[in-house]
Amino acid sequence: MPAFLHRLGRLAFRRRRRMLALWLALVAAAVVCMTAFGGTGKLDNTFSIPGSESQRALDRMKTDFPTFSGTSAQIVFTATDGQKVTGPADSARIRDALDAAGSAPQVAKVVSPFDAHTISADGTTAVAQVRYEVPQSALEPNALDELKSAVAGANQQGIRVDVGGSAFGNAPSESHRSDIIGVGVALVILTLTFGSLLTAGIPVVTALFGVATAIFGALSLTGTVSISSTAQSLALMIGLAVGLDYALFIVSRHRFHLAHGMEPEESAALAVGTAGSAVVFAGLTVVIAMTGLTVVGIPYLTAMGLAAAGAVLIAVLVATTLLPAILGFAGTRLTPGPGSRAMRREHAVGGAGEDAVGFTGATGDSGDSVISAGGESDLSGTGDNVASGSGEIVVSRPGEHVAGGAGEHIAGRTGEHVAGRTGEHVAGTAANAAERWCRLVTRRPLLTLVAVVASLGALAWPAHDMRLALPDNGTAPSSSSQRIAFDKVGEKLGPGFNGPLLVLADTSHSSDPTTAAQRVAATIGALPDVATVGKPVANPATHTALIQVIPDSAPSDPATKTLVNTIRDDRAAILRDTGATVQVTGSTAVSVDVAAKLNSALIPFAAVVIGLSLLLLLVFRSLVVPLKAAAGFLLSIAATLGAVVGVFQLGHLGSLIGVDTTGPVSSFLPIILLAVLFGLAMDYEVFLVSRMRESYLRTGNPLGAVHSGARHSGRVVTAAALIMTSVFAAFLTSDSTMLEQIAFALAAGVLLDAFVIRMTFVPAVLALTRHAAWWLPKWLERCLPDLDIEGDHRLGPVHAVPESVPLTPSTAD
Repeated sequence: MPAFLHRLGRLAFRRRRRMLALWLALVAAAVVCMTAFGGTGKLDNTFSIPGSESQRALDRMKTDFPTFSGTSAQIVFTATDGQKVTGPADSARIRDALDAAGSAPQVAKVVSPFDAHTISADGTTAVAQVRYEVPQSALEPNALDELKSAVAGANQQGIRVDVGGSAFGNAPSESHRSDIIGVGVALVILTLTFGSLLTAGIPVVTALFGVATAIFGALSLTGTVSISSTAQSLALMIGLAVGLDYALFIVSRHRFHLAHGMEPEESAALAVGTAGSAVVFAGLTVVIAMTGLTVVGIPYLTAMGLAAAGAVLIAVLVATTLLPAILGFAGTRLTPGPGSRAMRREHAVGGAGEDAVGFTGATGDSGDSVISAGGESDLSGTGDNVASGSGEIVVSRPGEHVAGGAGEHIAGRTGEHVAGRTGEHVAGTAANAAERWCRLVTRRPLLTLVAVVASLGALAWPAHDMRLALPDNGTAPSSSSQRIAFDKVGEKLGPGFNGPLLVLADTSHSSDPTTAAQRVAATIGALPDVATVGKPVANPATHTALIQVIPDSAPSDPATKTLVNTIRDDRAAILRDTGATVQVTGSTAVSVDVAAKLNSALIPFAAVVIGLSLLLLLVFRSLVVPLKAAAGFLLSIAATLGAVVGVFQLGHLGSLIGVDTTGPVSSFLPIILLAVLFGLAMDYEVFLVSRMRESYLRTGNPLGAVHSGARHSGRVVTAAALIMTSVFAAFLTSDSTMLEQIAFALAAGVLLDAFVIRMTFVPAVLALTRHAAWWLPKWLERCLPDLDIEGDHRLGPVHAVPESVPLTPSTAD
């Protein structure tokens, strides 16, 4: 792969105008297809589970009870100033409003609160129901706004009108402002990372190309495929984040080569062949994990997984084709200026003298022994030579001068002396921030591991009490009409009125269908947690009856789930007593079925995703590295879920991000988090640990290799993690509760995984295991193919800046 990508990068660089024209044509074609065949108006936010009991009942209701099979809205009338809705003037206004609601677009039926007896005991609140024959996704764009306008006339002195209900649930989320915020913050981070606005702008441009192609392409399919607004937003969020990160990794490697005198064409080709190989590996890992969501069998989740996978795949293609073409347009202008901070930083990262000190009898390139077993200077205190990188002689006592050569000092207080016990390098410049942090956490690796596990374990603890459900209007913004209606209904009529159950009874095998339906209703009414049971609505032609059941508990309350399962468990007894078969459906039952389906798939899916970490065996040819990666991923997942529960379910610090109410965690979040965060975690694992392995293979110094890897990759990984976090965090402003929870989980997960796991836990494990970290049984090594992710063998040594300068002995003055 590295050789192929090297050729591809060179071709794109040379044919940059054609490559740019090709991508412009792709974006234009996606826009045309979206306009002709799809668009945002055809997004489908309906939850369905083919084959589930609730879905089978809904499908039958479309023919037997069409006015009950679609979505519904609630009109909540509240009397103010001490009045009652049953007063002559107020009730007349309410009836006029309901007549107007009946003429709103697509309304099938309006049920008056005076007929349904849905008036609160104190007479201050009345709830009317508006029924549609189509699901929420099939409503016209202005249907709900027209309904609000129709009843607005009753919203006068003495009466307040609020419109809500399931028709307002899962409304399309707006994310345009989030895009702008995420891109703006990313541009700032990139500018600080590269010290150049031109260089910083290149990843932004390529990421926008990829996102535009992915989103317009997905929207072009909405006319034929069910795609939700959440799927679109998730693809946008992930596509933007990985597009910026993948470009960052390649551009940083390209700029490193330019700073060391390489020609732009060779540098771009080499950057695509080396860093691009890691990008392809990491991207395909994300694609596989996201595509794996299709096995769950929920169309809503399938669309989310495939949309996100498509966005990541396009981001990889952009990074390996369009990006080198744009690097060709930039030419030598990306080279850091002589004497600039960026140039000094690039030379410091790749400078001479690193790893000149071995760990356990390691030798320099000339074969001279550098350090004795145990890490102490083999000529400690004698003033004799340890050969350094440029013909100078480094004495083991700090503060002594360097004989021969330039006669430079090694300043003991700057840490540039030979540190025998820690394996520190001999360098002409101080360690950068990433290397200093790595040295700190590897100084006492066991203590670091205990601290990481303890802190993440404490953060993960709330996850043991996690409740899963689909979002409802109870978690909508507190100022929204649907949230006000939801709260008012729950307060005045009971929480169960916000999520009634529908029981479909098939009485075709009963001798008296009417009596059978009544006995079914009576049996259900006697169950615990049932507030009221409506009169059965019969369809004599099909011998079915529909019974509305109002629970005592809210839709997301565990007691409501228990009631659904109790009715289903009692179906055999109901059949024996009445001759009728029953099915439980409605939005609440659908939520219960979705949660059950996802829970049953979560553990197998997690096992498959974590098993993908074994692919790291091919990359690093090590047993410790994949096991450590899997363990670190489990820690970060558990801590992230604990943080989500703490903020959204328990309400801790929720006000800081605009969470004004608590509720259950979205049923889709854990499995989405597993898929997305695993892929992103492997990104950082590959980019960071590959440089450590590269250094170890050259020097044989396990601890110095860890420090060198942090020195080379730490700054870029840090910038990449901050970019992803900023992109995800920008979506916290979404008005969709599900998207807000997903955005928070991904932002927190990236922060924890990048900085606590990859930059702290990983170096500590490698420092603790030393040479064993890179060990692989000979029989297994022979069985595994050699996946040269960084192109060490296939591209040759030209791509690497030496870790250390050859050691040449000399004599002291």
